[in-house]
Amino acid sequence: MLTEQEIIRRKKLSTLKELGVDPFGKAFKRTHLTNDIKEKFSRYDHDELEKLNQHVIIAGRIIRKRVQGKAGFLVIQDQLDSLQVYLRKENIGADAFEVFLISDLGDIVGIEGELFRTRTNELTIKATKLTHLSKALRPLPDKWSGLQDKEEMRRRRYLDLIVNEEARKIAFLRPKIIRAFQKYFDNHGYLEVETPVLQPILGGASARPFITHHNTLDMEFYLRIATELPLKRLIVGGLEKVYEIGRLFRNEGMSPKHNPEFTTLEAYEAYSDLEGMMNLTEDVLIYVCEEVLKSNQVQSENGTIVFKKSFKRISMTDAIKEKTNIDFKKEYTLKEALLLAKEHDIKTEKHFDVGHIIEAFFDKYVEKTIVQPTFIYEYPIEISPLAKKTSDPRFTERFELFIDGREYANAFSELNDPIDQKERFLNQLKERELGNVEANEMDTDYVEALEYGMPPTGGLGIGIDRFIMLLLEVDNIRDVILFPHMRHR
Repeated sequence: MLTEQEIIRRKKLSTLKELGVDPFGKAFKRTHLTNDIKEKFSRYDHDELEKLNQHVIIAGRIIRKRVQGKAGFLVIQDQLDSLQVYLRKENIGADAFEVFLISDLGDIVGIEGELFRTRTNELTIKATKLTHLSKALRPLPDKWSGLQDKEEMRRRRYLDLIVNEEARKIAFLRPKIIRAFQKYFDNHGYLEVETPVLQPILGGASARPFITHHNTLDMEFYLRIATELPLKRLIVGGLEKVYEIGRLFRNEGMSPKHNPEFTTLEAYEAYSDLEGMMNLTEDVLIYVCEEVLKSNQVQSENGTIVFKKSFKRISMTDAIKEKTNIDFKKEYTLKEALLLAKEHDIKTEKHFDVGHIIEAFFDKYVEKTIVQPTFIYEYPIEISPLAKKTSDPRFTERFELFIDGREYANAFSELNDPIDQKERFLNQLKERELGNVEANEMDTDYVEALEYGMPPTGGLGIGIDRFIMLLLEVDNIRDVILFPHMRHR
């Protein structure tokens, strides 16, 4: 059922055709974008612009319109900015002025004319030509009252981009942030590579996968939950510094922090280790922050976050002890650890061992309290099947970086012992049998790759979407992804 406005707009299609105008136009050549005009000519006053006689051609969407007899104003918006246009019937002709009169907010037009300043000193184009380019058959949402339903605007991102300046800002800054990551790694000798999205074996992280079927091969595949194992195969092959920025897919819950499809960066460096990855993480995040924001500080609800050398470093067990006075460096039996969990109202699962309980204590008592960039290291072996053991075999050379109560990076001294790796995979299979659907599968080919010899290696993963959220001060991951996944209306 069409609304009254939609009916009126459709009638205007016939009027345009009667005027010999194609309602949905043809290619149009511009000389300028609106932000270029403002940057180059804002410094000129009225008299200087008159002497300059600057001719410009722009195109964009009508977002405001005002008619004053045989004259009027439009505000034209293109991808980065908007600019006012002044139109007089005697300057553009009777037919073009008729097109102006029947134009609607949302229509796309081309404007040709000279720059001048109005009596109110606003930089404006005095139109000599108006070209209709595309008719909008639906009215735009009102800029103020039409944006109340954030979920609807995320579903229809094209409308959000039209009426929401902040959405456009994020859309342009996101690739700048990703380019800054690429620039850093490219300048430091890393090779950017691509690995398969469809993977026959579940591995590289602990997550529930999406599963699909390849008809020709008659095989089940997973959409990748991590890029880790293919990238480490490249280290075995002699590509000593590699990285990939790509999409991962996890069939898990949705929240302001989680989208089932998201972007990560993973990097691996031969002959490095946990310490090297800590230094790398500090360097790249400080670089990206300063490259994009021209500052080393970002704001959050918890205060000013500062990116500077050196981030705080503390073991997971020491961080828990600070908050609970429980020292998990002591060798608790599973029975004792389960009792502690029960006393502290921590839910446990059938597959839990002591390491899982340590992680649960960290999640409850520590994670949300961290504001400044902090490396939490020495993760339990049960939750780190791909990381080297420390001198205490209960723990691994693994860290995660936490900022403002969230995890932003994960890194290891990579496990390169094929015998130990096979045993870890077997332990993961036991967890699957006990109900842990996120446990890794046995990757025989990867174990065989390690048997050919992988040098000591450091590996790092960074959540790109979350870091973009942090830099741009956005509190919902769906607002930094152009097309987030949403429930049906």
